[in-house]
Amino acid sequence: MSAEPPAFPPHPNSPDLSHIAPRDKAEILAEALPYIRRFHGKTIVIKYGGNAMTDPALQQDFAEDVVLLKLVGMNPVVVHGGGPQIDEALAKVGKKGTFIQGMRVTDDETMEVVEWVLAGQVQQDIVGLINAAGGKAVGLTGRDGGLIRARKLKMLDKNDPTKEHDVGQVGEIESIDPSVVKALQDDQFIPVISPLGFGGNNENYNINADVVAGKLAEVLKAEKLMMLTNISGVLDKQGNLLTNLSAREIDDLFADGTISGGMMPKIASALDAAKNGVNTVHIIDGRVPHAMLLEILTEQAYGTMIRSH
Repeated sequence: MSAEPPAFPPHPNSPDLSHIAPRDKAEILAEALPYIRRFHGKTIVIKYGGNAMTDPALQQDFAEDVVLLKLVGMNPVVVHGGGPQIDEALAKVGKKGTFIQGMRVTDDETMEVVEWVLAGQVQQDIVGLINAAGGKAVGLTGRDGGLIRARKLKMLDKNDPTKEHDVGQVGEIESIDPSVVKALQDDQFIPVISPLGFGGNNENYNINADVVAGKLAEVLKAEKLMMLTNISGVLDKQGNLLTNLSAREIDDLFADGTISGGMMPKIASALDAAKNGVNTVHIIDGRVPHAMLLEILTEQAYGTMIRSH
């Protein structure tokens, strides 16, 4: 009698694991079990960006990881950025991005492009990838279900705090109503959220995706916030990876200048989340295939974990 065919045919891009001995495969699966048990039913907010978002092989890995987390009983929520894609779209319409203190100046025309890229192209690409990997993803913006209420960001000059820069339709979060996200989670869907908010007079706002991910993780009382980046994690002054830090140790690294420059806003969002109820925040290297899965389901560190205490 012939063996039954597998219920799910192997994915065309699946790696060949025939060289791994059965005992080793069993050990790998057994190692994941306590983590699956511990995080079953827990919410995991994932900030998706960097190479993981632009390299086709890593995109596929990411989608498979998200689907697997959902299938083993966790509740992944994806928040995405899209800086490079926005720059590309602006260039196509002959517009050059302007930045003040690292913040994109968002006039009316830029805002139209930002909305089209984030809520259209990027979000739908991610939804499609997750669905193709066997999940049920649903795209949301901050408007859907009144998810992200925002106001215009007041940006003070870093050298002269009495001076304020106008960065256009860039918002800061006023409040988050997570009911639409919770309803989707309870219904086996995977929410994919674009970092766009709305104001009291129905204005549109572009919001930093790291900030949205951090605040959403707080409001959802997430077990973990995973931030995929293009670096291996938080490094000390000698360039060594710091894998396990408390919120207080992060404060010290800010104070002595170890954390500076482009990493500051990302780590600041991570730190806020850790101080406001998110159990652990992970800054992980999105250039490593399946880094997120390895970080959650194994002992091995693939980035920096920030503990709430």
